[in-house]
Amino acid sequence: MGMGFLKGLNWLELSNNNLTGNIPFTFGGLERLQRLYLPNNRIEGLIPEEICQLTNLGELDLSNNRFSGVIPNCISNLNHLQILYLSSNRLKSPIPLNIWGLKSLLFLNLSSNSLGGHLSSNMTKLDTLESLDLSRNEITGEIPSIIGALESLSYLDFSNNSFQGGIPQHFGNLKGLDTLDLSYNNLSSAIPKSLEALPYLKYLNLSFNKLVGEIPFGGPFVNFTAESFSGNSALCGNPIFGVPPCPTIPTYQQSKMKDILLKCIIPVIVSIIIFVMLVYWLRRRRKSNMEIPTSLNALAALGHRMISYQELCQGTNNFCESNLLGVGGFGSVYKGILSDRTIVAIKVLSLQLSGAFKSFDAECKVLRTIRHRNLVKVITTCTNPEFRALVLEYMSNDSLEKWLYSHNLCLDLLQRINILVDVALALDYLHHGQSESILHCDLKPTNILLDEDMVAHVGDFGIAKILIENKDTTHTKTLGTIGYIAPGKVSIKTDVYSYGITLLEMITRKKPTDDMFAGDFTFRQLVNASIPNKMMEVVDEGLLRIEDGRDAIALQSILSSILDLGLRCSEELPDTRMDIKDVVVKLNKIKSTFFVNRNRVTRHI
Repeated sequence: MGMGFLKGLNWLELSNNNLTGNIPFTFGGLERLQRLYLPNNRIEGLIPEEICQLTNLGELDLSNNRFSGVIPNCISNLNHLQILYLSSNRLKSPIPLNIWGLKSLLFLNLSSNSLGGHLSSNMTKLDTLESLDLSRNEITGEIPSIIGALESLSYLDFSNNSFQGGIPQHFGNLKGLDTLDLSYNNLSSAIPKSLEALPYLKYLNLSFNKLVGEIPFGGPFVNFTAESFSGNSALCGNPIFGVPPCPTIPTYQQSKMKDILLKCIIPVIVSIIIFVMLVYWLRRRRKSNMEIPTSLNALAALGHRMISYQELCQGTNNFCESNLLGVGGFGSVYKGILSDRTIVAIKVLSLQLSGAFKSFDAECKVLRTIRHRNLVKVITTCTNPEFRALVLEYMSNDSLEKWLYSHNLCLDLLQRINILVDVALALDYLHHGQSESILHCDLKPTNILLDEDMVAHVGDFGIAKILIENKDTTHTKTLGTIGYIAPGKVSIKTDVYSYGITLLEMITRKKPTDDMFAGDFTFRQLVNASIPNKMMEVVDEGLLRIEDGRDAIALQSILSSILDLGLRCSEELPDTRMDIKDVVVKLNKIKSTFFVNRNRVTRHI
């Protein structure tokens, strides 16, 4: 009981003992506790709700004990939680919905309990989740398709449950997945061919279900064996999988199907296409006779709040210098307070600059479609003949530039990796999440902003371009910032180059425009020449001081992987640069390695 009064304790590990009894309610007083490890004991009773008072907790491991009852709903209070291990206990009832709101969660293991009910489809906040193990429970219902959106996942185990329905097609989007175990369930329908697109899938177990149809044969499936598919009596395909060949359609049936296709189906499809084209033409004609709304009206039509020029003047003390946050290529950004007390950032365009109106219109066009947690949110706009401004979400921790070059602030390695992941996810959304690719064209530390939770948001789309008819003639000499912008034609690989340079700057704390880079000697050449023997000489000294005490070989390995990634993103030829989707996958693997090494060190201590 007295242990709960250790107010300064930030780490408690009592694993692998023979502890019995309950967790004392006084544990709620460990207000600074960040890591609590109690696995492999014989602790029983309920998981006390007092644990939910430990709001600084980042890692919680209660696995392999005798806890019973339910997982407390108040678990959602632990919004810094990155590791949650509750496996091998006697927990019952459905998994609480609140657990899916833990947006910082990286590793979740609830296996070997008696958890039941359906799995919630409300997992949209688990963008960073890398490992999910719910095996050996009593979960029913279908596997939610939303899991296919958790692109950071590398490990997924739902085996030994009672899942029904099919394997979601969206699992093909889990590009970083290397382990997938869905064995011993009641899954039916065919194995999705989309799984052929998983480049890192090394282990697959779909055995003992009710799957039917042909086993895919492309991609990672060439490396699997019969054990992956045993216990599914209705599968067919390559005999090496221990299944019979799939039946072929007899020739006379094929001929009959062709007749049906030619006489019935094709005419219907052609009629539908003609009808759709006619409706589209009529709408275009009607639209051309209507007044085209301005950018402001278009945003207002989408439900954006209307804010007057007078309200902005009042909220910024008439745009006084003390409210100035920064100056960019197309104007200035001010901190302001709206009439409802909302703190905002106000980007005012300098209309005397060439292209300012065009920039504003381009921003409005882009911002009507952009919605992503790692992009700066636009609240509304304000415009009159002599004034144009964007009202943006305020980022309380300022820019990455400030954190890199401040004398009293310094980011640790995990924070830098998290920021790199956030920015890569934002670019992936811009490049691949729209019907037309959106270019940023000026990615650099000043345009990467940090909120109160140190989540990175990419901002400043003043020169963002939609990749349309001029994409082959637009050159980067008219866009971006020297040192960060790639030479040549504008494409999505231009942003990848800027990302690579920014990555190198984050690890080395050196600007690409530093005076030391003159003539033919470039920032990339400095980093490239330092790997591997002189790498630590170019790494930020502040970062090395923070990480002092970590296993030196493991630290060098992680830093080498990150710097190599930056070099591969900033190659001179666009075609040799990485795709941003592959960058996300690579970073998440580096992040997993970071946690594995950290846990090894901490347990050794």
